Amino acid sequence: MTAQPSDPVAGEPAAAGDPVSADAIAGPSARSLRRIRAEHVRDYAIVVFAVALFIYFSVASSVFLTSNNLLNLVYQNATLGIAACAVTLTIIAGNFDLSLGAIFVLSEVLGAYVALHWGVWWCFPVTIGSGAIMGLINGLLVTKLHVNAFLATLATALSFGGIAVGVTSGGLLITPTSSVFTFIGQHRAAGIQDPVIIFVVVAIVLQLVLAYTVFGRHLYGVGDNRNAAVLSGLKVDRIVISTFVITGAACGLAGLIDASTTGSGSSDTSGLGGSLALLAIAGVALGGSSIFGGVGSVWRTVLGVLILGMLTNGFDLLAVQDYWQDIVRGILIIVAVSISFVVDRR
Repeated sequence: MTAQPSDPVAGEPAAAGDPVSADAIAGPSARSLRRIRAEHVRDYAIVVFAVALFIYFSVASSVFLTSNNLLNLVYQNATLGIAACAVTLTIIAGNFDLSLGAIFVLSEVLGAYVALHWGVWWCFPVTIGSGAIMGLINGLLVTKLHVNAFLATLATALSFGGIAVGVTSGGLLITPTSSVFTFIGQHRAAGIQDPVIIFVVVAIVLQLVLAYTVFGRHLYGVGDNRNAAVLSGLKVDRIVISTFVITGAACGLAGLIDASTTGSGSSDTSGLGGSLALLAIAGVALGGSSIFGGVGSVWRTVLGVLILGMLTNGFDLLAVQDYWQDIVRGILIIVAVSISFVVDRR
């Protein structure tokens, strides 16, 4: 028997008579360029689209480009943005969290309750702390009991939401009267609402964590290949639990801001509490983060959230029917996820 000629090794010349593929003719540099271009589409197409959308609404509406409207746009999406930035870490690590809205609502209710019965200053640690504890529960279910993250957080969402209704005796408002309680939600610094400032700070801190810390690098490693991360000695369970705790604490902070803005706590899920999880994950997906983990960034999530906000704000200014917002959102998410999937397969 004669030995079959092996494929030429990358970087070595092919022997005479060896079959040469089209990729070999193009060379490794051409293949790398194709991959770079595909990844750039995933990573930076959202920037181009955000700029194009901003220009369109600026031309189509004389009100859109005013400072009051732009500041109001960010203000209205600050709580959503805080939750979306935090859940980006969870998704990069390869998990989902559908309990964001329930954590948001229960933290808000608990904050208002303790402000009314224990003293207003208790609302600050209780809202953020209770959110972190609920995130810890999610993390333990996923890592220690090995419950699928989708099912685990769906179950806890039902439980946390039920507790919130129980605390409020059927969804009634809990309304503290102290001005301290409404300070964060209604105060302005240099004309900018405090929730906007908090949103910006949270986004910057989490982006820096992802980009410049060992924890951030480990997150990408866990999301990209969990088995390899385990073999590399990473404490995978601890990392995953940390992402859920951070996400829960951020949702607690968002709940505190919402309660402070309205001056009350309510378990009503007809508003942001009922749609927070879907909108936050939509913002993350629109920002190009891979739903399979290992790819993503907070700054792109911020752009994704702001695009969702621009659609709502711009369509309202142009008197476009509400259902068009959902149609356009759905199309954009499908396109973003499809691009990410194609790039991941290359």
